[in-house]
Amino acid sequence: MNAIFKLFSSPQMLLTFKILYYAAYVFVPAAAAVILWDLWVQYRRALFFAAQTYILLEVKLPKDIFKSPQAAEFFISGLYSTLGEGNWYEKFWKGSVRSWFSLEIVSIDGAVHFYIWARKGAKSQIEANLYSQYPGIEIYEVPDYTLPVVFDPEVNNIFATEFDLTQKDYFPIKTYIDYGMDKDPKEEVKIDPLTPLIEALGAIRRGEQAWLQIIIRAHVKEDKDPKTGEAADLKWKKGAEEEIKKIQDAAKGEKGPDGKVIPGTGAPLHDVDKEKITSLARSVSKNGFDTGIRLMYISPKESFDPSRIGSLIGGIMHFNSPLNGFKPARGIPNNYKWFPWMAYSDQKKNKARQYLLDAYKRRAYFYKPYNKKYFVLNTEELATMYHFPGGVSTTPTFARIESRKAEAPFNIPI
Repeated sequence: MNAIFKLFSSPQMLLTFKILYYAAYVFVPAAAAVILWDLWVQYRRALFFAAQTYILLEVKLPKDIFKSPQAAEFFISGLYSTLGEGNWYEKFWKGSVRSWFSLEIVSIDGAVHFYIWARKGAKSQIEANLYSQYPGIEIYEVPDYTLPVVFDPEVNNIFATEFDLTQKDYFPIKTYIDYGMDKDPKEEVKIDPLTPLIEALGAIRRGEQAWLQIIIRAHVKEDKDPKTGEAADLKWKKGAEEEIKKIQDAAKGEKGPDGKVIPGTGAPLHDVDKEKITSLARSVSKNGFDTGIRLMYISPKESFDPSRIGSLIGGIMHFNSPLNGFKPARGIPNNYKWFPWMAYSDQKKNKARQYLLDAYKRRAYFYKPYNKKYFVLNTEELATMYHFPGGVSTTPTFARIESRKAEAPFNIPI
């Protein structure tokens, strides 16, 4: 006890306490200001979100679609908008944020549906872009299919997960161009990477539901260049440029102390390196979107089928390339196999299920309290994951328009 008293009464400790005491007059108000500012921004945003009206559009597809995913890429490109965050007044007084959208592929009792969630003001823009590319479709404003779903651990069970990329954002996943779908091949030879996911969704039984949610917003320069201090895109475009330069520099050879390349250390670029450079350059040449992906499987408790989870996740893994891909990241916490005393309680797992269900219903990903780690996908990658498949998808419960509409002849007698 005397030793402790001597330690705290020593000149060094007294000086430390004195420094902390006087520093508190600076750091405590600064910390309080940061916290209050964050609360203010959240408050203004909450008011802004509450003032918006949101809609859910369902896209009904014709029996035959002969458009490649490039048509979907045109549609998604039309969603790119940075409006709403143009100045300090909009961001911090009005609480305004740039628009985000949710592209959803959903199976309810095995019937597969395509939905688009957005602010109501974007409805005409969405319809115009879709009709211009897919003249035979029908678009309806429909009730939100998520609202009737309520989690009750005594009645139903939920599997939910979010996804991360396996590599840096600028490395591309496998896209429809890699599958040759940009050339509009015939249906009998077409390879559509979306088909396995559609088939897995179509296999859902009566009473079950499976939801895939792809939430997107326009990607903007959110970093600062350490050299110039100006706005920069270090996460995506700059990263791709540096990766390309690294591959090219490695081919040139090692540099000596004088900064010149040492003869004999270089080597011609391999085909793999050339392909990687081409893929990286093409990836960042298109508009990028901040992206978050969620997958949910909901079933009555007595008929919950874990094998469904594997087939649904496997359907998403079909988009993986040698350069990049998806992996399940955040979801229902798992028990520790080797440390059972660290196992999560059922109560904590159910709390996670409820949280993810709420986040899905709100289509929330980028802002508190549902903000998560997002990544960047370009329009080509998003169109690969969300497009309207043609006859290559034979799922019997796939909802299609059976008859095609035709305009009346212009010279019909009146």
